[in-house]
Amino acid sequence: MNWKDKRVFLTGASSGIGEGLAIALAKKGAILGLVARRAELLDGIKAKCDGVGGKALALPCDVTDPEAVQAAADAFRSEFGRIDVAIANAGIGGNNAETRNFEPAAVKKVIDINLLGSVNLVYAVLPSMKEQGSGQLVAISSLAGFRGLPKSAAYCASKAGMTAFFESVRLDVAQYGIDVTIIQPGFIKTPLTDGRAHKMPYLMELDDAIPLFISAIEKKKKFAAFPWQLATFVRSGKFMPAWLYDRIAGKKRYRE
Repeated sequence: MNWKDKRVFLTGASSGIGEGLAIALAKKGAILGLVARRAELLDGIKAKCDGVGGKALALPCDVTDPEAVQAAADAFRSEFGRIDVAIANAGIGGNNAETRNFEPAAVKKVIDINLLGSVNLVYAVLPSMKEQGSGQLVAISSLAGFRGLPKSAAYCASKAGMTAFFESVRLDVAQYGIDVTIIQPGFIKTPLTDGRAHKMPYLMELDDAIPLFISAIEKKKKFAAFPWQLATFVRSGKFMPAWLYDRIAGKKRYRE
């Protein structure tokens, strides 16, 4: 894929994976619509993108607000004409006592941002992609969506739902010339994983992970999961009987 002047609409662009993707794609000449709640951080990312040869438009909004996401997508299209690639990256871990205690409001917040925020993105960009007869939807899901993990009920549910949602969308939009790529990374060193006392297996540096995200998008893979060692283990867990999976997974303390 030649990224020069590709129009990319990216949620969760103010930090972590989103920031890394934005700057890497800007270096390749992409035109970026940067979406996140924190306007001051977005302005900083925009400046970095502009500084490395790309173009960027900061579009502060809350992804849980469908009208705000629609307005952001409209503003980007008004400025740059179209959206070629839309990346649903906005997400939170819900790694707090309220979420681990299954308080409905706390669980709802994780679902609203991680899953329904992605739904709002698809709703805002898909009609125009159908009209132009091309486009690519990208879901930044997680290996945590394969099976449940301790202290991660809300997060795992949101990512499992996200994966299933985008796979279903892929079946619905293929006839319009639209590709759907679902990316399922493992542990990456970002603000989402900072501060955990227990070791996370195969923890990746962000700079090492970003090229894998970009490669999956460029190749228009239907699914991409990494690092391969952890992805292989997690995938095998899908076929474990419940008693064996519970014995192995129940001892893990990745969220602490």
